[in-house]
Amino acid sequence: MNAPHGGAMTVPRLSRRAESLGTENAFVVLAEVNALMREGRDIVSFCIGQPDFPTPRYVQEAAIIAIKSGKHGYTPSAGIDELRAAAAQDMGARRGLDIRAEDVVVAAGAKPFIAYTIASVTDYGAGDEVIYPVPGFPIYESQIVANGAVPVPIYLREARGFAFDPAELESKITPQTRLLILNSPQNPTGGILRADDLDAIAEVLLSHPHVWVFADEIYSRLVYEGRFDSLAARPGLLERTVIGDGASKTWAMTGWRIGYAANRALAPVFTRWITNTESCASQISQWAALAAITGPQATADMMRQRFLERRDLIVRLLNDVPGVECATPGGAFYVWPNVTEACRMMGAADSETFRKRLLHEAGVAVLADIHFGRRVPGEGQHIRFSYAASKEAIENGVMRIADFIRRHR
Repeated sequence: MNAPHGGAMTVPRLSRRAESLGTENAFVVLAEVNALMREGRDIVSFCIGQPDFPTPRYVQEAAIIAIKSGKHGYTPSAGIDELRAAAAQDMGARRGLDIRAEDVVVAAGAKPFIAYTIASVTDYGAGDEVIYPVPGFPIYESQIVANGAVPVPIYLREARGFAFDPAELESKITPQTRLLILNSPQNPTGGILRADDLDAIAEVLLSHPHVWVFADEIYSRLVYEGRFDSLAARPGLLERTVIGDGASKTWAMTGWRIGYAANRALAPVFTRWITNTESCASQISQWAALAAITGPQATADMMRQRFLERRDLIVRLLNDVPGVECATPGGAFYVWPNVTEACRMMGAADSETFRKRLLHEAGVAVLADIHFGRRVPGEGQHIRFSYAASKEAIENGVMRIADFIRRHR
């Protein structure tokens, strides 16, 4: 339809919430990569965090059976009883906790629970504060701002294995603090909160009973040394900790969109949020996730072993690249190398300039540290690789980076 009198079409203004809503830059860069590949460019991509394996066959078969048996309709907003019970048992067993089926709510992925938790424990525009990790999953800050709360970053330090100083946490908690977000294993660093880190955090929180915790533990099955540990296992913390987990990373089910969260007090609230938003997760995907959790775990164990092998390979190769220093991460499928010296050698102003040059001149796609929040003061420049990629892609991609730096130093 043409605009009246030949003028430009106008639309009513957007809300401040819509205008301030952030994004997940992995998808933004992926779109850029796909556009270059459509032009015929040869790109090795490390920018997206999803397993490159197919969903296990028995999980696929469970979905087909669900379709053929007529499981096509709505489910209860909290999820089918069978999946809630299986998720409760699985999460509880891995953490040494008593989690009941009625404590668990299923959603279309684990990501919605970030927003549901923030919206459930903060009030819009009231000055309520949320402490969140930086560098960290960008949706944390995006949802804090969108829900009208105050984002309070707490910095992950390379020297501490990408943990934060508990004394810094103590200094950031105020009477307005409503929520602390934790992520272990972490995106983007691959760091893990060890037992002593969690003990120290628990000690701080016990002095501040007004603070909720969102424990993003979606990578809990991808820990490479020792057992997974959770803040919720500390005395007095289970009741006020939301445990977020899901099927995406463990069973290569990112597109199936099944996540779950456990908290006894907030489960009814989350259920109402789901009724108000998505109604329920896909019934077909729920039956598939039930099979994933309760079925044979050989495929999930195989994927974890392959990720471990890839981790060791990419860390070794990156540490041979001029100007790059890469710590060995404890979990997930990310590395977070320090490229401060590489930037200096190439005359790149920062990691984002370095990232763009790698993409357009070397044909390697990574993400820069600024895609995961503000740059940590005093920590230099970093980029993120997802090593959910083949051995050949890792070898080829890192070789391209090394050659590129040597040519342009």
